[in-house]
Amino acid sequence: MKPIFKIARAFVLLLLSQACFGQATTNVLPDWAFGGFARPAKLNPIISPDTSLTFIDPMSKKPVAWEANDTFNPGAAVKNGKVVVLYRAEDKFGIGIGFRTSRLGYAESSDGLHFTRRKAPVLYPANDAAKPYEWPGGCEDPRVAVTAGGTYVVFYTEWNRKLPRLGVATSTDLIHWKKHGPIFEQAYRGQFFNIASKSASILTKVVNGKQVIIKINGKYWLYWGEQHVYAATSTNLVDWAPVVDKNMELKQLISPRPGYFDSDLTECGPPALMTDKGIILFYNGKNKPAEGRDTRFNPNSYCAGQALFDSKDPAKNITRLDLPFLRPMEPFEKSGQYVNGTVFIEGMVYFKKKWYLYYGCADSRVGVAVYDPANPAKPDPVGGN
Repeated sequence: MKPIFKIARAFVLLLLSQACFGQATTNVLPDWAFGGFARPAKLNPIISPDTSLTFIDPMSKKPVAWEANDTFNPGAAVKNGKVVVLYRAEDKFGIGIGFRTSRLGYAESSDGLHFTRRKAPVLYPANDAAKPYEWPGGCEDPRVAVTAGGTYVVFYTEWNRKLPRLGVATSTDLIHWKKHGPIFEQAYRGQFFNIASKSASILTKVVNGKQVIIKINGKYWLYWGEQHVYAATSTNLVDWAPVVDKNMELKQLISPRPGYFDSDLTECGPPALMTDKGIILFYNGKNKPAEGRDTRFNPNSYCAGQALFDSKDPAKNITRLDLPFLRPMEPFEKSGQYVNGTVFIEGMVYFKKKWYLYYGCADSRVGVAVYDPANPAKPDPVGGN
C-alpha cells in the first residue's frame, strides 16, 4: 500500500473511531452555550490562604486563624459597582476536607480580578438558631444572587458533620446576614428536611444591565443537588418546596452519564441564567474513578459543564455539553487539598459587559476566568495543557 493511501486509511479509521465512541478531539461550543472563558495571564489564584487573619470565634471565645488552611469554592455578586466574592475558608483544627470548620470570607474588587479581603469572616457558626446545623462543620460552598430590589440571597451548606443541609441567609450589604435555616424544613410536612442537600443555583436574568433573581409563573426557581440535579420553588426566597413526581419523590432533571466527564456527579454551580436560547444551568461534573468514566479526563476530577433547559418549562432539559468548557489545567487546579484536580464553579457575575466566573481550585485556592461576549475565547481543550 502506498504511503498516501496508508495516511488516508488511518484518517478514515480515526474518524470512524470517533463516530463509534462519540469522543471528539476538539472542543467547540454550540450557539446556546456561554464561553469560552479565558484565565487572565499570570493572575490566578486570586485568593489564597492567609495565616495572619484571625477573629474571635463565638463558639470557643478564642482567636482563630479562620482561613489558614484553605480558601476555595466562592460565590459572587456585584455591589455598588464592585465585585464581591464570598469564599469558603477552612481553619487548621481538623484533618481532611469537611473535618475542619468552614466560614465564609468577604473579598471586594473594582476590576473583578484584584481583591481586598475583610479581616474577619461574614457568615460562620455561632450560638444562634443555626448552631445545630452548622457546628462544628460550618458554613460551606456559597452561591449568591440579588433581587431587583437589592436583597442579596446566599444558599450554602450547613454542615454539622452528620448531615449536610441547604441553608439560606439574606442581606442588604453582603456583610451582615440574617440566617433563615434549612430551606426544606417546612415543605411537605418536613418530608425532605432530613435528607442530604447541597449546591443551589437560583434562576437569574440580566435586566437593564444587571443580573437579578427572577420568577417564573409567579415563583422563584432553584436548581439544586450533587448526585443529580433537582429543582425547588418558592414565593419568599426562604421556604422552598422541592419539585416532586407523582409518587412524591424528588424529580431528577439531569443525572450522571456513563463515559462522560460528568459520569459520577452532576452538581449545580453558580446561579442559573435565563437567555434568549433558554435557561443555562452551569454545573460541576465529576468523573468516575474507574469503570464508566471518560478516559480523556482524570478519574475523580471535577470539570465544568452547561445544560440547557426550556424557558417556559424549567424542569425540561433540552441538551447539555458533551465536553466541559472548563477543566483543571493549571498546576494549582490539578493539585491541592483535592488531589485529583478541580475547577469547581460557584460564582458568576455580569460586570462591565463581561462575565466573571469564580471557581475553587483543587479545594485549596480561588481562581477566575472571564468570558467576553464581544471577543470569546476558545473553551478548554480536550487534552493537553
